[in-house]
Parts: sequence; structure tokens; C-alpha cells
Amino acid sequence: MKHSCLHSEWIFLVFFVGILLLCMTSGLKSAEVPAFANETDRLALLDFKNQISQDPLHIMSSWNNCIHFCNWLGVTCSPSSKRVMVLNLEARKLAGSVPPSVGNLTYLTGINLRRNSFYGEIPQEMGLLRHLQHLNLSFNSFGGKLPANLSQCTELRLLHVAANKLIGRIPDQFSSLSKLTHLNLAVNNFTGTIPTWIGNFSSLCFLDLQVNNFQGSIPNELGRLSGLGFFQLYGNNLSGTIPPQIYNISSIYCFTFTQNRLHGILPSDVGLTLPNLEIFAGGVNSFTGPIPVSLSNASRLQILDFAENGLTGGVPQSLSGLPGLVRLNMDDNWLGNGKVGGFNFLSFLANCTALKVLGLARNQFGGVLPSSIANLSTQLSRLTMGGNMIHGGIPTGIGNLFNLNSLGLEFNYLGGHLPDSLGKLQNLEGLYLNVNRFSGIIPSSFGNLTRLTKLFMEENTFEGSIPSSLANCQNLLQLNLSSNNLNGTIPKQVIGLSSFSISLVMSHNHLIGTLPFEVGNLENLAELDLSGNRLSGDIPPSLGSCVGLESLHLEGNSFEGAIPESLKTLRSLEEMDLSRNNLSGQIPQFLAQFPSLKYLNLSYNDLEGNVPSEGIFNNTTAISLFGNDKLCGGIPELQLTTCSRKSSGSSGKVLALRVAIPITSIIIFSIVLLYFCSSCSMMKNSRKRPLASSSSTDRQLRVSYAELLESTNSFSADNLIGSGSFGTVYKGVLPSNGAIVAIKVLNLQLHGASKSFIDECNALRSIRHRNLLKIVTACSSIDHQGNDFKCLVFEFMSNGSLDQWLHPKDDERHESKRLSFVQRLNIAIDVACALEYLHRNCQTPIVHCDIKPSNILLDEDWVAHVGDFGLAKFLLEASRHPDNSSEKQTMSAGLKGSVGYIPPEYGMVCQVSVVGDIYSYGILLLEMFTGKRPTDDIFRDGLDIHRLNEMALPEHVMDIVDPSMPLEEDGEDADFEKNEDYIEESAIIEEADPRVNVRSKIQDCLVSVLRIGLFCSSTSPDQRMQTNVVVNQMQAARDSFLRFKKGK
Repeated sequence: MKHSCLHSEWIFLVFFVGILLLCMTSGLKSAEVPAFANETDRLALLDFKNQISQDPLHIMSSWNNCIHFCNWLGVTCSPSSKRVMVLNLEARKLAGSVPPSVGNLTYLTGINLRRNSFYGEIPQEMGLLRHLQHLNLSFNSFGGKLPANLSQCTELRLLHVAANKLIGRIPDQFSSLSKLTHLNLAVNNFTGTIPTWIGNFSSLCFLDLQVNNFQGSIPNELGRLSGLGFFQLYGNNLSGTIPPQIYNISSIYCFTFTQNRLHGILPSDVGLTLPNLEIFAGGVNSFTGPIPVSLSNASRLQILDFAENGLTGGVPQSLSGLPGLVRLNMDDNWLGNGKVGGFNFLSFLANCTALKVLGLARNQFGGVLPSSIANLSTQLSRLTMGGNMIHGGIPTGIGNLFNLNSLGLEFNYLGGHLPDSLGKLQNLEGLYLNVNRFSGIIPSSFGNLTRLTKLFMEENTFEGSIPSSLANCQNLLQLNLSSNNLNGTIPKQVIGLSSFSISLVMSHNHLIGTLPFEVGNLENLAELDLSGNRLSGDIPPSLGSCVGLESLHLEGNSFEGAIPESLKTLRSLEEMDLSRNNLSGQIPQFLAQFPSLKYLNLSYNDLEGNVPSEGIFNNTTAISLFGNDKLCGGIPELQLTTCSRKSSGSSGKVLALRVAIPITSIIIFSIVLLYFCSSCSMMKNSRKRPLASSSSTDRQLRVSYAELLESTNSFSADNLIGSGSFGTVYKGVLPSNGAIVAIKVLNLQLHGASKSFIDECNALRSIRHRNLLKIVTACSSIDHQGNDFKCLVFEFMSNGSLDQWLHPKDDERHESKRLSFVQRLNIAIDVACALEYLHRNCQTPIVHCDIKPSNILLDEDWVAHVGDFGLAKFLLEASRHPDNSSEKQTMSAGLKGSVGYIPPEYGMVCQVSVVGDIYSYGILLLEMFTGKRPTDDIFRDGLDIHRLNEMALPEHVMDIVDPSMPLEEDGEDADFEKNEDYIEESAIIEEADPRVNVRSKIQDCLVSVLRIGLFCSSTSPDQRMQTNVVVNQMQAARDSFLRFKKGK
């Protein structure tokens, strides 16, 4: 029935093509027709043209008086009456609004504006188009409610408004549209219940209501839609059970209701009553009972996904009769009974030769893995079996599954030696063997797994040494080998892998020797845990290069010597444990200066001397110093002895004199020599250039208000670039050197801030990074009205702000190109790199407080530069001046960011933090790839940009992607929906079509990027990613896509 439904639309389209051909064949007679056969239609089309604000393909250039309007691009007329019958402008990259005069095209039978950037409300006047049969407005930015007047278009067969910003309920007046065959309202923010009268649309074969906010139950009346083929309810708030009548619609081929609040038991005869099923998905609900055996009768089934429910029983062997099955996902249910033979069904699944995803994790399967696992489809890319009760070993034949991307066997009872054949799985990116009973050595063949990013082997009984071949895995982000029986030294090739960015854990083994100097290569690593081994020697000073470390655990070893002074660069540390070693010397004072340190354990070493009393040392619950008998001082609560002055007695005084006298002499001599050299140099330069005594830096700082006034034409509106939280920006040309600059005039009249402003700007000018907007100079003066005037002068960015490119206004024309997929990836990485520098590599971490598209500037090479960094600190401090007390509260709130990007915790506390910037970055990331602002009208009633992405990932990511974003870089137009009527089928990859492969890789990359956005914009600050992790994962996602594209 699916095909009859699609056939009816094809007949409709062929009808229009036929009309177009008739128009062409009657061209010879056109000279006999008056130049403007129908003035009403011509004027209506011209009005439509006048509302177009962007036309990069110059479609509207053909709409002129030199050509009869029936020959305008996208316009099809009746051969006899010369009235406009079809307006087809699909995917023409147009932007603008649809004028009410469209209602004057009364002979229209079809309007197709799909995949453009039209905005505004759908005009009520469309209800005047009584002959309209085909209306497709999908993948635009239309807002407001659906106009009730459309109910007067009683000839409508197809109504598609998916992926817009529409709100409200479905108008009850639409019950008059009884001839509808296709109704697509997906990915909007419709509310209310699903109308029961839809059940009266006897011709309906396509109904898509996914990703909205519909509530209540699914109406029983929908069971009357006897011709329904495509039915999607995914991503709503529907509750109750599936009406039995729907299971009797034998024509259904796609039925998805994932992520709702539905419950009940799947009918045992569902495969008999729905024999045409190709997609059957109901994950993330509360269904119970067994998987119906009858599903084998639905011989076309390709996707069967009921993850995260409460299904019981086993996997029916009868599913082996589904040769086209691509995805079988039953993760997180209660399948199996823990007994032997639980995986016997795997031998039958070998018949499913198209299978790519097999999800069986976190169920109750028991027994051993049968050798028949080797006979599963060689197309299998994901196999998850963790969290069951599997015994025995891994069959050697698993190496046959050479396309595996992810293999999860964690949290089972698997044992024995790992087969070398695992090294054949060279496409693996994630390997999870943790918390089992494996023994023997780690196979050296693991070095063949060069695409691995995550390797988890902790809590087994592996022995022998760590194979140096792991150094070949140069994409590793995480490695966990803890709680095994590994011995020998740590291979310097492995610990020197610079790709590590999340965690490297080798704790609780029997490792010996020194910590290799190459550990300093781990500049981006967040967690290093080597505790509970037998490592010895000094802690290498190179460890200070690991500036991204947040957690450092070296306890329970035999390290000796002093705590290296080089560790003072580890300012991101949150926890540090060096206990139970043989460390000596004093506690470094720099540990008291670490701003993020929350836990410090130095117990049971041989440390001596005075304990600092600042920073973390002022919190007895956060530190442990037991077992260091030579320590003294500290805060009284530590109950340490008072440091004796005798220790600095006569011998100390003699030593001090021996050191102080020569040092003092050297200092005095150096000062005299420096003065003499400087005087000579000044005299020499004064002869050559008597007027150039100031350095170039000083000259740059001396830009007067008058010069700025001249450079901006008195701050005229013509020079205005934009305005933001901190001020107004003007374009200017400095009269001194002709340099084009951007001048930000601060909009706060703050008293007594001039000196602190210049000092702060001087500090900011010293902060240099490729992705930070360079501050050229600053000016603090008095304007002509006697008011304080303060401004910053920046490099001018020729491509404007990211906001202008993501959300162009009506009067802005960026016609040459839109930001492509890869460009957005690069920009997102640039911003992350800037934040990493501000948060981690500045002497004092800088919180930006206002990450948003308008603060991201693009230079001529499309490199992103973050602006307004550091201003929040200055302006907030200035607002605390006594003369500004009345402004303090308002300013403090304003400096925490912009609406939509402000982290939720800022509403409860006054303290800003780097994790607040991470939240803003996460929202920015989601906005960049969906094209939706966080303040979009679509986001209300519990739906926000975070939840929209959360609901769509991973299967429906292409449904929410920004329709204006070019997805291929080779100049081809890529429409990544092969057919709008079959959105779900895009998950089924056809290997014969290279464009589908590209689409699949783009989809995978988008899922990875948007997941990073979701982690970063988590409500809980503790769950957000750190900037170094963000940078590495974003770069990994981009590089993986570019490698694929280069090799395709």
C-alpha cells in the first residue's frame, strides 16, 4: 500500500510535468497571446518577487517584463487560459515572506516552496485558493499558527509544513480537508491532542506528527485510515496504549512512536496484521511482554527498535526469516533468563545478511557466546552485549566481523584469553571489555586497531606487560587498564600518545620503573591515574606540560624527591593525590594558588617545613597530611606543631649571608650596567630620530577621542556595525595609518573607572590567540558632552559576525554562499580553542560570560575570533565603584550573558564560572547546526533547543538540521532526503550509492557534534565537558569526516 500511496503522488507530479510540456509545445502560438494575458496573476507574482530578500541563484531575474510570466522560472500556466496553475520553487535558496496577494492566484493547484528560508506567517489568504491540491512549505522558517482559512482549500491532497516554527493546535476547521492523502506536520511545536477527525480522512496514506508536543492518547478513530502507509508519532508526550484498530491497518509500512509515554503489550499477531512493515520502532517507552514471533511474517522489515522498554522473554528465532533486517535494537530491556543457551538465536540471525546494528545490552541473557557469532552479517557495525550474564570466552571467529565500529562486552562473566583475531577488527572505534574475568596477556595485535578512540579493559586479570604496539592507536582518547595484574614498565611510546584527552588509567597493577619523561606529551589529558603500582624515581618535571589535567592520582607508589616546581602550571587540577610515596622536601606554595583544587592528599610521605594556610589548605576537609611528621604550621585546625625559629638560627644566618651578599652585588652591578646601556642607546637614537622616543605600543595606546571621531565620521549611522551587551560597534579608518578597525564604544557611564579600564585593557592586549579578537588599542577620554568615553579598538573582521550568517536579516544579502557543513565545524572548533585558552592557559582564568553568535567574528579566511573576552570582569568591577551603586544589580545580571545562553545555575548564584561558558558554547553549537536560536518561538511549553536535539538524536538528526546549510563541499546540491515521504528510510544505507554513503557519514558527524552540544548544555554543571575535551572531540569528528571524504 506504501507504493500505491507514493504512486498517487507521482501521478500528480506527472500531471504537472505534462502541463509544462503542453506549455512548451504551444510556444509558437504564444505570439498571438497578449503580452500579459492575466494582469491579476502577473501582479500577484511580482508582489511575491518583491518580498524575496535573498536570491543567490538569481531565480527572480527571469521574472521580468521581457518574458511572459508563464515562462518565468518555477511558474507553470494552463495552456489555454494562461492562468498560473503551479508555483514550484523547491530548494532555490530563496528567503523572504509570502505576501497575502498569493491568494489572487486563484487557479493555483500546486505550491511547492520546500527547502528554502521563507519566514513569517502563512497568509490567511491562501484559503482563497479553492483549486489548490498540493501545498508543500516544509523545511523553512514559517512561524505562528496554521491559518484556519486553509480549511477552505477543500481540494487539498497534500499538506506538508514539516520543519518550521509553527505553534498552537491543529485547527478544528481542517476537518473539512477530507481529500487529504498526505499530512506532514513534523518537527514543529504543535500542542494539544491529536484530533479525532483525522480518522475521517479515508484517503490518507501519509501521516507524520513526529517531534512536536502532542499530548493525550492516540485516538481510536485513526484506526479507520485503511490506506495509511507512513505513520510517525516519534518524540511527543503521548500516553496510554496503541489503539488495537491501528494494528489492523495492513497497509502500514512505517510505524514509529519512539520517545513517548506509551505502554502495553505488542500484539502477538502484529506481523500478520501489519505484513508490509519496513520500520517498526517504539523505543524509550514502557512496553512489556515478549517480542512477537509473528514479526517474521513482515518479510520486508528493515528496522526493529524497541530499546529502553520492559520487554521480556527471548529473541524469536523466527526473525531469521527477515533477510532485509538492518537494525535490531533491544538494548535495556528484560530479555533472557540468565540460563545456558540464551544466545542460540544468534546462529539463526546469520540469515539476516543486511544486519548493521545488533543491540542486546543490559538484558538478562546468559550462557556462552556461540561460535556462530562469526557468521553474523559482515556489514555489522555495532554489536552491544554488555550488562548481561555471559560466560565463557570470546569466539575466535569474531574477527570475521571486520566492519564492526563498536563492540560492547562489558559487565559480564567472560573469561579466558583474548583471541588475536580481535586485531582484525580494524574499523573498531570503541572496544569495551571491562569488568569481566579475562586473563592472559593483552594481544599485541591490538596495535592494528588504529581507529580506536576508546579502549576499556579494567577489572579483569590481565597479566604481562603493556604492549608497546598500542602506540599505533594514535586516535585514542581514553584508555583504562586498571585493576589487572599487569607488570613491567610503562612503554614510553604509549604514555606519550598525544591523542589522549579524556582519561588514561593504569591504576592497581604491578607496574615498575620510572614514570617516562614522555608523559609531558599529554597536554590535553583530563585524567591521569597511575595509583597503586610500584613506580619509583622522581616525578618527572615534564608532567608540568599536562596543563589540561583535572585529576592526578599517583598515590600508592614509591616516588621520591621533591614535588616538582614545574607542576605549578597544572592550574586546572581539581583533585590531586600523591599519598603513600617517599616524597620529601617542602609543600610547594603554588598548590595554595590552584583555583579549582577541591581535593589534595599528601599523606604518608616525608614532607617537611611550613604548611601553607591559604587556598585549599584553609579547608581541613579537602586536604590530608597525615604521616608527615616533619610538617609544621598551617591553620590551627590541623593541630600541627608551630614551626621553630631555631631552624633558621646561626647556621641559617651564615648561609643566608653567603647567598645574599653575592646576589646583592650582582643585582647592583646589573642595574648600573643596564642604566649605562640605556643611556647610550637613548642618546644614539635621539640623534637619528628625535621625535620617535615612544615605542610603537605606546603610540598605539595614544588614540584620541578626536581621532576616533574623525575615523568614524562622528560615529555616524553609516559606520554602525552593530551593538551588544557591552557597547556599540563602529567601523573606522584610523587617520594615522589608514588601518580599518572596529571601534567598540562602551555604553556604560561608569565613574572612576578610567585607570582600571586602561590597566585592564593593557592586560587584555597581552592575551593573544589565533581565535581571539585582537585588541589594537583603547581610549579613555571625555566626549563633547562632558561624559566619560571609553572604547576598545579591534581588528576589523571582513566577514562580520556568525550571527549574520546563521540568521541573516531581510536587508542583509550574503548571496555568494551560506556557511557550509565543514565551515561550521571549523568555526565551532575555533571557538572551543579560544575558550580553552581563556579558561586554561591564561595566568588567571578568564570567564567570557557572553558566548553567542554575535560575539563570534569571521575574518576573510573564515577563521573565527571570539570578541568581548575579559570585558565582563572589568565592567562588573567598575559597577562596584561607590558612585555606581544604583547600577550594580542591573549590571551584574546583564553581565552574566544573553537570554537563551545563560546557564541555569546563574539564576540561583551570583558566581560566574568557566562551566557557565561551556553551557553557552553548547547552546551555540546546537544553534549553529540546527539554525534555530535558543529564543525561537518554537521553544515553549517545556520544549527548548536542548530537548529538541535530545529527542532527534540519533535517528532523526537530519530532520532538525539547518535547511540552509550546504551539506557537500564539492559544489553539488545535496538533498539529503531522497524522498520526503520516507524520512525514516534514510537510516537504511544503500552501499551502491556513494551519495548515500556521504549522507550517512555527515549524519554520523552531526550526531557526534550535537551530542557534544548536549553534554556541554547539560543542566548539571558537573556533567558538562571540559574545553580541552570539547576541542579534541570536535577535531576528531571533523577529521574523521574529512578523511572519509578525501578517500571516497
